[in-house]
Amino acid sequence: MIEYKKRVITEKPFDVIFRLIINMVLFAVLAFYIIMSFFTNARISGNSMNNTFMDGDVVLVNKRIYDIRPPKRYELIVFKPNEAALSENDVKRVVGLPGETVQIIDGKVHINGHVLNDDVISTRIYNAGLALEPVRLEDDEYFVLGDNRNSSSDSRNSSVGKVKFSSIIGKPWWVIYPFSDFGGTKPEEVKE
Repeated sequence: MIEYKKRVITEKPFDVIFRLIINMVLFAVLAFYIIMSFFTNARISGNSMNNTFMDGDVVLVNKRIYDIRPPKRYELIVFKPNEAALSENDVKRVVGLPGETVQIIDGKVHINGHVLNDDVISTRIYNAGLALEPVRLEDDEYFVLGDNRNSSSDSRNSSVGKVKFSSIIGKPWWVIYPFSDFGGTKPEEVKE
């Protein structure tokens, strides 16, 4: 009778470690690609979004959400300001939508002649700026305001004006710095 020896293949410890390192590198490259494809970051500059965001906060921005749907009222958006001299992106809250007419009367926002009663910011506005007169929004334009309504350069000012859809970069999604404020952003949660 012929005896057969069972052949046992054993892996060397180096092979296991090498495969683990390769898998980790591939995972890191894939994660980096996904993050760069779908997200960017923006730094909050100034006090116009207090207390939702503070000066110096860094937020992760979902730059693909508006490929799926347009911005909704009260959503926060990151956009490139109209004025070419301003190199930084800006963050504001959408108040007026395409096709609407916005006006600020007696410190309150009016949309198409009606008071915006469910505004997430209840602060009385002292400076109506360009919205002292009715501001008609075209099919690709939005009217934005800072959450710190009386200390904000926004659609009431000619330096920002109406925000075109093409200049919107995305939606702030997550505060990533400072770590004490780390977490998601929700437009209905405003800290007045």
